[in-house]
Amino acid sequence: MENTFVHPNAKIGKNVIISPGAIIAEHVEIGDGTWIGPYAAINDYVKIGTNCKIYNGAIVGAIPQDLKFKEEVSYVEIGNNVVIREYCTVSRGTMASGKNITKIGDNSFLMAYVHVAHDCNIGKNVILVSYTGLAGETDVDDWAIIGGSSAVHQFTRIGPHAMLSGGSYLGKDVPPFAMVGKRPVSFCGINVVGLKRRGFSNDQIERIRDVYRVLYQSGLNVTDACKKAEAEVPESEEKRLILDFVAASKRGIVPFDNKNSVE
Repeated sequence: MENTFVHPNAKIGKNVIISPGAIIAEHVEIGDGTWIGPYAAINDYVKIGTNCKIYNGAIVGAIPQDLKFKEEVSYVEIGNNVVIREYCTVSRGTMASGKNITKIGDNSFLMAYVHVAHDCNIGKNVILVSYTGLAGETDVDDWAIIGGSSAVHQFTRIGPHAMLSGGSYLGKDVPPFAMVGKRPVSFCGINVVGLKRRGFSNDQIERIRDVYRVLYQSGLNVTDACKKAEAEVPESEEKRLILDFVAASKRGIVPFDNKNSVE
């Protein structure tokens, strides 16, 4: 095809469509049934799964925008059924991080103009709405949604099933099942609509509320609130996920907007 370049050493699966103007570098592997749109660039050291769609002008495997990067070999790995819309950029990892790879999990959806920086780890079924920017080494867990035009600080983690409102500037971790927003970003309640859509029962949602009532409405600091929840809230998978997340947080979790209550 005119203006299309596919390196002869690239590994291209069955029924892959590469549109006019696309560039496929040497150290690239593309799984069966994937579609590469016009003028998309798939740079070196990128592995793409099956049945993905990468739209016009997207750049996957860009060299990291990180002063610690020293031209080392590093990677991008994209799962199956991933959609990357127009003009997204996904950077490779860096050796300095100790990870050396940027990952995007199965069934995730990156809308137009999203930026995923070096060494980010995006889980499965994640949605990143247009103009979202993730700084380096951000972790976004399964089923999380980040609203458009949001900026996420490096090393931040967003827990599973969490939802971040559009236009947010996030510098703290977002715990599982939480809905956060406003300025400054704060905890606004449970992502009830999302949880119900994914089949969570009323009992499960109530167990989540029980934990967050203690964490955010007991008047205790986070450490003491976690101890109280550990002692007083009955054990459950939901409790364990929340408290383990908070214990592992390095940046601390988003604060509570005291004008709200845990519904």
